[in-house]
Amino acid sequence: MKTEVDLVDVVGGNLGSVRRCLDRLSVPYNLVNPGHPPDGSRPIILPGVGNFGAVMANLQKGGFDKMVKHLVAGGTPYLGICVGLQILFDWGEESDSAGLGLLPGKVVRFKQGKIPQIGWNRIECPDVQQDEGNPWPSGYVYFVNSFFPEPENNKDVLYTADYFGNFCAAVRRDNITAFQFHPEKSGPFGQTLLTRWLESVSAISAKAHLSGGGKC
Repeated sequence: MKTEVDLVDVVGGNLGSVRRCLDRLSVPYNLVNPGHPPDGSRPIILPGVGNFGAVMANLQKGGFDKMVKHLVAGGTPYLGICVGLQILFDWGEESDSAGLGLLPGKVVRFKQGKIPQIGWNRIECPDVQQDEGNPWPSGYVYFVNSFFPEPENNKDVLYTADYFGNFCAAVRRDNITAFQFHPEKSGPFGQTLLTRWLESVSAISAKAHLSGGGKC
């Protein structure tokens, strides 16, 4: 049975493409928002496209941001996509505003090249993030981004890419995984990454179901 996930619908953007990808993978999902919040019993996917500050403002309605932060800090698996990655950090240059602060670091703007970066780029996984006997593969994924994260801890970097210099393209720490690129728009390789994440959190999800989740 596929792991059921909670898909955050408060930020709009690429919600539709993520839903279609989950449908293709036969992954059941629940839409969650300030009126229908997650309880921590299922992994959370937070997709987002657009302005860092606007996304945070939407999440802050009804204290939804604090709820998500509480659940993730408590161990609920989290997958962020695009701005869903950026808001994990302390601060974003785009709106000069605070993020969730779940990972130390900041989000800054590209200084060179055509901005935003739009198109396919190759991602590489540093050795520190490779699981023994189960490596994270390299490949080409689809980006649409003007900003990228600068984690304070290099061990949080899951993937890097090169756009007029190396930048952090994905992060991973404990129950947190997030992609700056769009795996749902990156063909079979992107779907492989989503499947890998789902497999990695299935045991955590099963344990959460048995224990009744991590309700606030």
